[in-house]
Amino acid sequence: MDSWKSRWGVGQWAAYFENQALPVMRRSKLMLAQLEAAEGEMLAPKDLSDIVLQDPLLCLCLLREAERRKSHRLDHETTTALAAIMQLGVDEFRKLLLSSPEVDEDNKGLLAVEARARAAAQIAKVWATGRMDLNPEEVAVAALLAGAGDLLLWVYAADIPLKAEDELNSGRAQRSAQAQTQACGFTFKQLTQQCAERWKLPALVLQLLRGSESLRAQLTRTSSNAARHVLDDSATSTLALASDLVDASKLIPNASLEWLVDGLVMLPEERRAGLLEAAQALLPAAAP
Repeated sequence: MDSWKSRWGVGQWAAYFENQALPVMRRSKLMLAQLEAAEGEMLAPKDLSDIVLQDPLLCLCLLREAERRKSHRLDHETTTALAAIMQLGVDEFRKLLLSSPEVDEDNKGLLAVEARARAAAQIAKVWATGRMDLNPEEVAVAALLAGAGDLLLWVYAADIPLKAEDELNSGRAQRSAQAQTQACGFTFKQLTQQCAERWKLPALVLQLLRGSESLRAQLTRTSSNAARHVLDDSATSTLALASDLVDASKLIPNASLEWLVDGLVMLPEERRAGLLEAAQALLPAAAP
């Protein structure tokens, strides 16, 4: 990263990212090719949206492009990957995906954030379905994009998140947000929101990313927390994940802990019993 960029504020970074060609995961292109080969024809929009919901950078790229091309005649927002694909058209979506640069697979920090976003989206979609949400994919998209600021920095300015990690690991900062502010003067969540606003992402997605106290926003946040703790193998992660389950149970009152655990994608089977036991122990303290 150029030294002068290290002095940029959140608005300057958001403006810079606005004009960059976003990369996508290589597996997204491979998945498209494999599924088309199996079907013998181009995929339907629903099948394409399933690919998008597994790649946060592709989702960000798609929504940004859909907003750029949106007709002024449209009187509704494009709030899901499926709607964005239908707006662009299958041919244009395929061109967008296949012409996009690919993520550097050696960028371990980026891959970790991307895996967390992917897990958060899948958890959010399952749990939102349990709430009988009118459109679970909207919640999944918000969870998928909640770490967009982190992702963009790992792609274009990895020195910044690396410095934030150093602030946290050294003990100079106690929490991630504090470490990020000390590293670059803003939090990565603030960068996510700035980018979403500049790119005119749907108001509903913006609302969920800002963390309003609606039930859907709370579910988005809880899903993101759960994804982080599922992928964390530290000694404290099981207790933290158990706390996430208790939070989720308040948002989905009719769901059992077992059902909530079933929605935790990427959870190793050997952690399941201990997690359920820890969550059960927390329930009496969580009850009013």
